Amino acid sequence: MRTTRKRTTRSPLRSRPVTYGLAAVLGAGLLAGCAEDSGGSDSGNGKTTVSVGVFGVFGYKQAGLYDAYEKLHPNIRIKENSTERNEDYYPALLNHLSANSGLSDIQAVEVDNISEVAGLHSDKLVDMAKVDGVRESDWLDWKWNQAKAENGQVVGLGTDIGPMGVCYRKDLFEKAGLPTERDEVGKLWSGDWEKYVDTGEKYMKSAPKGTAFTDGAAGLYNGAVSSYPVKYYNADGKLIYKKSKAVRESWDLAMRAVKGKMTGKLKQFDKEWDQAYANGDFASVICPPWMLGYIKEKAGDKGAGKWDVAAAPKPANWGGSFLTVPKGGKNEKEAVKLAKWLTAPEQQARLFEKQASFPSSKTAYALPKVEGAKHPYFDQAPIGEIFSKAAEGIPTIPLGPKDQVIKTTISDIGILQVEQQGKKPEEGWNAAVKKIDDVVED
Repeated sequence: MRTTRKRTTRSPLRSRPVTYGLAAVLGAGLLAGCAEDSGGSDSGNGKTTVSVGVFGVFGYKQAGLYDAYEKLHPNIRIKENSTERNEDYYPALLNHLSANSGLSDIQAVEVDNISEVAGLHSDKLVDMAKVDGVRESDWLDWKWNQAKAENGQVVGLGTDIGPMGVCYRKDLFEKAGLPTERDEVGKLWSGDWEKYVDTGEKYMKSAPKGTAFTDGAAGLYNGAVSSYPVKYYNADGKLIYKKSKAVRESWDLAMRAVKGKMTGKLKQFDKEWDQAYANGDFASVICPPWMLGYIKEKAGDKGAGKWDVAAAPKPANWGGSFLTVPKGGKNEKEAVKLAKWLTAPEQQARLFEKQASFPSSKTAYALPKVEGAKHPYFDQAPIGEIFSKAAEGIPTIPLGPKDQVIKTTISDIGILQVEQQGKKPEEGWNAAVKKIDDVVED
């Protein structure tokens, strides 16, 4: 997860919609210096420096995992090279992979980029499935398969994931005449995202003045479309989003929510969205575990005791990353050992406890730090139980090279034009399709 308990809020930048533009121009220089960081022993002390390239806040340093590893391996020094935003980090990573130079010993890859990396550069990355001590059975099947190239090579080991739930305001639900106990709330929409919108209609009939049922239509769309086994690409890698059942039905639900005035017309991670948490302007939001700390921070003390977490209508995922090891580096063997250790069940459980990054290791779910986890701010919600159950039901969705671009364009252009500008649904859809066609090859 990326935030909970007293948890330090994990940067939302790892999951925010990504736009390229300037990033592509800057990319060539953004990882500059990484190669020299990978250069063997430190002068004078005989230690080997293993460099780790990440974006945003992965939490390894904050959770004390680097320090713990260095104590276990006194000959190793870990140096993290962090770029704040993935939209800057990823184009630079592609450039360095293409040049096969300037790479950190370990490179993180975001879930929406892993298919492209596997398709373009598997020959330049270590096959982590062949690493001694790495057990496929430790990971959720769908997470393991996301990093698998066509030749069967596994280019990275899964770190965190983002199984979705629904965070809701108990006080607003009560005022609107809806149940407030988390199990009863989950039953309102169990098994069907359409039931979530049905609940929104009921809420709006008796909604407290000035409030909406949910933050925005894009959040609803993202939750719904991520619960289908196929969305933007089919199993053969063909781009099918224009005819995709997942996209069509999820778009229609989002448009229904807009038409019913159930949304706060908010774009996630904008200042207005943050302020709406503080003001109590909406009653529910589709939330992966890493968002809980974000909500706590933005809703503040005024929201304490008012928020809770229920299961989402269907299992779906939002977020997560992988650790890859480029081949041929001076410290490849030590990098493989570190990547394996950082993604082992015990370390994933510790990272969840300290930084709220929810494990992709199903073995970790039985560990006390995960299984017994509760969140005080969300009325002691059993977040370990809720999100573990959701994680195990997430479908294995074929990922394509431009999943992220397609998702962001549909949300930020298509849906927002309808929601915020008053455009007709077909106008918003056509605008999104035009933009996607301009940047994505069929």
